[in-house]
Amino acid sequence: MSIIDNKKAFFDYFIEERFEAGLVLQGWEVKSIRAGRVQLKEAYVIVRNGEVYLFGCHISALTSTSTHVHPETTRTRKLLLNAAEISKLIGKVERSGYTLVPLNLHYSKGRVKCDIGLAKGKKQHDKRETEKQRDTQREIQSAMKQHRR
Repeated sequence: MSIIDNKKAFFDYFIEERFEAGLVLQGWEVKSIRAGRVQLKEAYVIVRNGEVYLFGCHISALTSTSTHVHPETTRTRKLLLNAAEISKLIGKVERSGYTLVPLNLHYSKGRVKCDIGLAKGKKQHDKRETEKQRDTQREIQSAMKQHRR
């Protein structure tokens, strides 16, 4: 079950591969995510010292859960992946010029997981082409609806 999607990632990047990673979260963050107070729009993933981190993910604190804690809304959160997956990501990012982008947050067996994508940046003309395809699909769908009536 999806919590939030990063639609901007699909507009700005070609997603080549997807990985599912666990998140290291605090208790108040889990409650806020369950309440839907999370944003991935400005977030990005970085590899540092052989570990993968999520930067810029904004999780707003609930007033009921953070009375005695002073939460940091955009703190760096560690992503949990297998060692083989991490080494594969390090190789692709450092050598091939790929970028790591968070795609969505979702539940898997009751736990919050983050889909990250191995992505290549789109040029401006690629973005226009994607938008044209989306528009034509929308027109085709509306024409099909008109035809059915």
